[in-house]
Amino acid sequence: MGKSTGRIENTIRTLRFHLDEMTQKELAKRCGVTRQTIVAIEKAKYSPSLELAFQLAHVFGVPIGEVFSYTPDLNKPADSSQEP
Repeated sequence: MGKSTGRIENTIRTLRFHLDEMTQKELAKRCGVTRQTIVAIEKAKYSPSLELAFQLAHVFGVPIGEVFSYTPDLNKPADSSQEP
């Protein structure tokens, strides 16, 4: 895989707050991951798999685009040697 050329941001903390102040532990349990995984995703230290991203959106009852957004780094050229 090529190097990342952008930043993935999320609104998980805000969504948890609006969903009866759901804890990281409860969200992790619903998605079948550890609380530490949720912490890392919230802090943008870890990008979830596509499946986990969809699971998170499903738990919150919103489209995936309301949970995650991608901002490309326009200062770095994309690695064109990688296949899609």
